[in-house]
Amino acid sequence: MANYFIDTQIYKHHLHHPLMKRIVELKERNYADKDVFDYAPIDFEDAMDSYEKVLEIVGEICAEIIAPNAEGVDHEGPTVSNGRVAYASGTQQNLDAVRKAGLMGIAMPRRYGGLNFPIVPYIMAADMVSRADASFENLWGLQDCAETLYEFGNEDQRQRYIPRVCAGETMSMDLTEPDAGSDLQSVMLKATYSETDGCWYLNGVKRFITNGDADIHLVLARSEEGTRDARGLSMFIYDKRNGGVNVRRIENKMGIKGSPTCELVYKNAKAELCGDRKLGLIKYVMALMNGARLGIMAQAVGLSEAAYREGYAYAQERKQFGKAIIEFPAVYEMLALMRAKADASRAMLYETARFVDIYKALEDISKERKLTPEERQEMKKYSRIADAYTPMGKGMTTEYANQNAFDAIQIHGGSGFVKDYTCERLYRDARITNIYEGTTQLQVVAAIRHVTTGTYLAQIREYEAMDYKPELEDLKQKLTGMTALYETIVSTVTETKDNEYIDFHARRMVEAAAHCILGYLLLQDAGKDMSYRRSAEVYVGYGQAEVNKIHSYITHFDREDLAYFKAE
Repeated sequence: MANYFIDTQIYKHHLHHPLMKRIVELKERNYADKDVFDYAPIDFEDAMDSYEKVLEIVGEICAEIIAPNAEGVDHEGPTVSNGRVAYASGTQQNLDAVRKAGLMGIAMPRRYGGLNFPIVPYIMAADMVSRADASFENLWGLQDCAETLYEFGNEDQRQRYIPRVCAGETMSMDLTEPDAGSDLQSVMLKATYSETDGCWYLNGVKRFITNGDADIHLVLARSEEGTRDARGLSMFIYDKRNGGVNVRRIENKMGIKGSPTCELVYKNAKAELCGDRKLGLIKYVMALMNGARLGIMAQAVGLSEAAYREGYAYAQERKQFGKAIIEFPAVYEMLALMRAKADASRAMLYETARFVDIYKALEDISKERKLTPEERQEMKKYSRIADAYTPMGKGMTTEYANQNAFDAIQIHGGSGFVKDYTCERLYRDARITNIYEGTTQLQVVAAIRHVTTGTYLAQIREYEAMDYKPELEDLKQKLTGMTALYETIVSTVTETKDNEYIDFHARRMVEAAAHCILGYLLLQDAGKDMSYRRSAEVYVGYGQAEVNKIHSYITHFDREDLAYFKAE
């Protein structure tokens, strides 16, 4: 029986990372739940065994149900009638399968009906789901909205809503509007408080809402009369059972067609405030978006893996001039780089997830008791690194997903351009990943301060100080050289103290940092398992060439040439 967890040994490699000991210790609160819930682990080994067993179930559902349904879902898609959405039949089968397996509350605390899993195994499940069908990941991944509700809602709201999500109800985050895409401070959906019945009512339109006909919505709305900036926005919970919201239409998209992207009309929709007024965008949506970006990284990694496998399988089967095309250097070079990009993306995904896991667990503990000075320092450290790695990871993994999908079609040649082959769907599905939840350009805006303040360099230095096997010394030396060149690039640009010039080269500086970080992460993987050495060698060689190119471009760039790039 096919299984996406078992057929990808790298999952166990990341699942058993040394940091998992600390993550599980924090998440399980010294295994206190074992006295309350019969399915709670009694120790670290029991917890890890539980994660593996559940991930095997996810892997089986992905291979046996979600992946076989993917083509049909892509062709059928969801429909809308009388303001309500009907999923494609395959999507409904997928939902039924994960609900039946009890997988919809995988990261939620047990007291609300969840499994209390850390983010790492939850993201691992999202990675597998995305490889099977990226459009279904958009429904699966919106469980992350429950995390926001858990983090910022009150206990009454948690008790009423989170068990419903764990039981299988779906969620959505209703943020964007026709005139407010990435610029969310321009949101104008109106929230009005009624003194008569003590309720909030929402009126307006939301657009590009993933799974917009969900059971429970988190809604960004303008609660403060007369405001037009972020300080006038609050977060609300809307329950579909109360009515007042209809789906006007479903967008006719290029890809991820199984995921209904809706335009919603709110007409006196009853809602309740989540958290405090005026913090909707400033605090809650920022937290929600960071979680969503981690989910999109998982989606990109799953797509990269799927694209590589499609390209590799076709290159082995397709014969030209008397031999399989995988034997031609132009093809095997492409495949080797695809493999390296997929492995590097996955390494970045799980490194980021581990950092998020630690600081989120400590943050949660801080609501129960006062943290020790050491714990506060630990939370601060991992929060800062997670804040740096999330935009870099989202930017790099989604760009690589697009590149791998592009190359998978190229390997297929003309066959890849027709719908008979899976790579055509992967290409269309991948295209959105570097657009939604913040474009790559916006990720650079978020990441550049970690270049200028030295966050990335400090982390690279930590990697550099680790012990590596003697046979990997040559790769480490290359990475040391890349890091030195990265420092030169940053100093060359920032010493100008010209903000426009710094912004212009921001993407190049972030990418140079990323190549060093991804190279070191793969070097660590190769140090634990030499089967990753090939990907490490390929990626470090690629990264070295890219950093050299960036250095050359900046060295020969005349600041006066900026004028040529500006729109006339």
